[in-house]
This record gives sequence, structure tokens and C-alpha cells, in this order.
Amino acid sequence: MADGQERLQRGLELRREVLGDSHVDNALAAATEFTRPIQEYVTETCWGDVWSRPGLDRRTRSLINLAMLTALNRMTEFGVHVRGARRNGCSEAEIQEVLLQTAAYCGAPAALEAFRIAEKVLSDLRADIPA
Repeated sequence: MADGQERLQRGLELRREVLGDSHVDNALAAATEFTRPIQEYVTETCWGDVWSRPGLDRRTRSLINLAMLTALNRMTEFGVHVRGARRNGCSEAEIQEVLLQTAAYCGAPAALEAFRIAEKVLSDLRADIPA
């Protein structure tokens, strides 16, 4: 396993590719002495260790994340990962299907909230795309 600095660098690069420089820059700039360790943990472990593994492609990881974040009702992170899913090549139809699947297994209230957040994020992303 790579040392912490290599994992941090690998994780930072991958996190930027999926979530965008702006999101990562904002998250890191907002880190305080108290919250810096969790930012480092997420970057090293989630991104540097797990997201960088070869077993699943980024599209699949994104769709799995959307389902898990819906199940856990973590809507702030869910919105971030809807953007990431689109950056990873997931279509709106695929996102919609994952959210319909969550309705059956996580319940309608969780899926309804996820649909609301996804609709807002996708609408914002459509508005950012030059005509």
C-alpha cells in the first residue's frame, strides 16, 4: 500500500477529476484545524484507496454512491455526487433508474427527496451547458 502522501496525492487528483476543482478547492479552503483530518481521511481513503481501485469503473461507482447516499439520506453529499456522476458519464436516464430502484428498496420518502435534489442539480448542470 502506498504511503499517506502518495494516497493523498492520488486521492486529490481523482477527487478533482470527479467532483471538479471548484468543489475540492472550496472544501479544502473551508477546512479548519478541527475539520482538516476528515478532509484528509476522505481524500486519502475514499478517493486515494477506494475510488482508485481497478475493480469498478467510475460510472458504476457513481451510480452505487447515488443509491447508498439515498439510502442513508445524505442529501448534501448526494447532490455533490449527482454532479460527479454526470462528470463520470452517467446519463440522466441512468440516474433516474437508480433512484427508482431506491424507491423499491429504501422507500418512497428517500427516493422522493433524492429525485428533488437530483432534478435541481441536473437542471443547474443543463443551464451551465452552452446552447
